[in-house]
Amino acid sequence: MLKATLPRLLLVSGCLILSGCAEFQNWLHSGYRVGPNYAKPAAPIAGQWIDFNDSRVISETLGVDHAAWWTTFGDPTLDNLMRTAFSENLTLRAASMRVMEAQSQRAIAAGQLMPQFQEAFGLYQHTQVSKAGNASGIPSLPFRAFDTWTTGLNVGWEIDMWGRIRRNIESADADLDASVEDYDDVLVCLLAETAAAYTEMRAFESRLAYARANVKAQEGSLSFAEARFKGGAVSKLDVTQATSSLAETKALIPVLEKGMRLANNRLCLLLGTPPRDLYAEFGEGRIPTSSPEVIVGIPAELLRRRPDVRRAERQVAAQSAQIGVAVAELFPAFTINGSLNWQSKKFANLFTSAANAGSIGPAFNWNVLHYGRIRNNIQFQDARFQELAINYQQTVLNANVETEDAIVCFLQSQQQAKALGEAVQATVESVEIVMSQYREGAVDFNRVFNLQSALVQQQDRLAIAEADVASSLIRIYKSLGGGWQIRLQQHSPYGRGPEADDAAAPMTDEANGQTEEAAGDASAG
Repeated sequence: MLKATLPRLLLVSGCLILSGCAEFQNWLHSGYRVGPNYAKPAAPIAGQWIDFNDSRVISETLGVDHAAWWTTFGDPTLDNLMRTAFSENLTLRAASMRVMEAQSQRAIAAGQLMPQFQEAFGLYQHTQVSKAGNASGIPSLPFRAFDTWTTGLNVGWEIDMWGRIRRNIESADADLDASVEDYDDVLVCLLAETAAAYTEMRAFESRLAYARANVKAQEGSLSFAEARFKGGAVSKLDVTQATSSLAETKALIPVLEKGMRLANNRLCLLLGTPPRDLYAEFGEGRIPTSSPEVIVGIPAELLRRRPDVRRAERQVAAQSAQIGVAVAELFPAFTINGSLNWQSKKFANLFTSAANAGSIGPAFNWNVLHYGRIRNNIQFQDARFQELAINYQQTVLNANVETEDAIVCFLQSQQQAKALGEAVQATVESVEIVMSQYREGAVDFNRVFNLQSALVQQQDRLAIAEADVASSLIRIYKSLGGGWQIRLQQHSPYGRGPEADDAAAPMTDEANGQTEEAAGDASAG
């Protein structure tokens, strides 16, 4: 009687405990899943750019496409480099492998909805009973040796009563989305770094051209100063000044050649190729240039455009589901266990109806004495969720700041390049005038020395400023999350990303079933 009554008492007591739990109440309203339903965290974002009044900053929201932003430079060499980097870069390939890993992990999680324990077994056993050692008084068997053949199948299936398995799948889905966003983020950075390295190479090329032209001009000045010194028209000071100026300008060339080689090697790494002389393949060119305007949209679009922002948000979603997994440990796990087997002394009779046997029945396991450990794990998962939510908000702030930095650099670099261009033009004319006056003996060489030295510095700064304009524009497109879209363009000359056939584009908030509730509502409480 007691044995029959005890299970019923335990069941009734358990139901009373469950009905009083907040988690049990939430279970009834969350599709039979315990734990919080995910809500996208609120993110601080500026309403408009600081320089929105500048005519060069276009806050256009419709028809903006930054998929192939580098084409705005109109440089075929850069276009080819971007295509090569997309198809050959090893870091990007590694990111695609991480997507495949996440796909497999998601499939493993989904497989847990099926019977979790499935085991086929087989056994052959030959047994011989000792006749001499039988001292138990049991009558001797009519035979001492016999065979046993056994085969069958054991199955155990945990019913996902509290949504633990479904929460794991939800988490795996978000992790898969995050891996796709990680791939896109690597792609955005790769394209921006490739364009920046190419721009740097072209900048060194321009600076070298200026330096070599100045060396040639200063060699002419030195020859003329030596001729005048030999003729007794001037002192040796003119010769030493000309020699000093020429040597200083020549000293720039090795530094610039070294910088160009380093940029060349970095570009080779981005292209996934051993170092080689790319300049020999490129030929002569200019620093990439584009129109002075840039379409940046509005700050709120960073939440949609930037893969790193979307990745941070997907990581929050994945962790939110892990809270539900932890909460499910508070409740009993219900399983159905079954076994089907055949056993016979002879193999020929193994699969006959007389040889089969089996069992099936429900069971439950309940960690009733582990609530301290389980509650602490829930608190840990919730704290981890809050941490990732804050990290998401910080990522949004960083995205906003990076874009503002790039915009102001782009605008001010244009102003600097324009002013330096005017300065260089005026100094070139001044050098021509002063050299004519020096030949006539109207001025001393000190004027020539000062102006030629100033020209070297101004032309070098001009090339750097022109490169800064291009680099700042590249930074703008990177900060806006431009470039990853090319993996979705099936007919693009850039092809598709390695994961594009299997991993779809990141799901929208609506597709994920997200709401616009505050992040705190997603806490386990």
